[in-house]
Amino acid sequence: MASDVKMSLANRPLVLWLLTAGGFFAFFTFGFIDNIKGPALPNLLQDLNFSYSQGGTILSGAYLGFVVATLLAGPLSDLMGNRAILCASGLFIALGLWGLGTVSTYALLFLSMLVVGLGAGAIEVGGNGLIVALHRQAQGRYLNLLATFHGIGSTLAPLYAAWILTAGGSWRQIFLYGAPLAVLLAVLFMLPMRGATEKGETHSFDWLVLRRTGFSSTMLLFYVGLAFYVATELGIAAWIVEYLIRQKGMVQTTASYYLAGFFAFVMVGRLVGSIFVERIGYLRSVLWAAVGALSCILVGLLSPPALAFFLPMSGFFCSIIFPTVTAAVSRRHTQNTGTILGLLFTAGGLGGTLGPAAIGVGSDAWGIQWGFALNALFCLIVIGAMGALHQLSSEQ
Repeated sequence: MASDVKMSLANRPLVLWLLTAGGFFAFFTFGFIDNIKGPALPNLLQDLNFSYSQGGTILSGAYLGFVVATLLAGPLSDLMGNRAILCASGLFIALGLWGLGTVSTYALLFLSMLVVGLGAGAIEVGGNGLIVALHRQAQGRYLNLLATFHGIGSTLAPLYAAWILTAGGSWRQIFLYGAPLAVLLAVLFMLPMRGATEKGETHSFDWLVLRRTGFSSTMLLFYVGLAFYVATELGIAAWIVEYLIRQKGMVQTTASYYLAGFFAFVMVGRLVGSIFVERIGYLRSVLWAAVGALSCILVGLLSPPALAFFLPMSGFFCSIIFPTVTAAVSRRHTQNTGTILGLLFTAGGLGGTLGPAAIGVGSDAWGIQWGFALNALFCLIVIGAMGALHQLSSEQ
């Protein structure tokens, strides 16, 4: 058996593993860039004298860009291939980070965030599409591994931001110093690679198939579940630092470490999930993970500061939801996969737009305790959608 495995790996072209590594690097970049916003936010608000609502709206620019990118990148990935999408993503992110590091007006900061979001959405579609095309078997395992690299980048991001701030740097430097990583991503996928067509990719688009499969009642439940999951994850990521400072009395550096802990739990959870989701089943895994995440959020919200670590611990359960939902949808749809994933990620982007902005508005209206508590409501909706999908799957 061991020799058969070695022969199987030996017969795989080297380019498959190079592209897989490129996809992992893209998601590392995605996780890193996407999560330097939260640690930079308190200093940005103070420096420019913005309200919570304005801060939430600026953050929502990234997720609006994400929505636009996923709508466009899905069909484009079916027509042009995922490498072109990933190359463009690096260029967009680099441009947006340069803007965030140099402009000061509310409108231009929102626009710069939107450009970063365009790049992030392109990575979401291109990276997942690349791995789905390259690894037709055990997609849940490989997509969780892909998402693990997002977790690694996300874990390092707040540590990097805290290091810059502790060393006397500004929130602008947090953004500017991240731009070279995005440039490297673009260059990586510009390089010519012989035989680099993604396995299984058809480069075709069929509107009739898409209309029938992409807008079914089952897919609508997937869209709702993923949208409110992303609202939960990004709501926590964007506001946990400010919440811990204002509500739990932590200093900014410690609160940033808690954010790093959240993504460390996400990373570990995805490594564990890559082993078990194929055995447990995709929908059952997602349902129980959402229940675990809600439990941790509620304990962290309602307990004294000594138990605030339950908030980052929710990342362990959040971890597998996005990649496992992606795998469940990819398994059901083998035609127009890029476009359908684009619609799925668009729903996620809408959730990402809703989550941080709603928490900002809610915090202004009711206080940050109740604003941050919206994450629990978002997670409860995920449980409802995944429970309905699991029930429908059991009945079929």
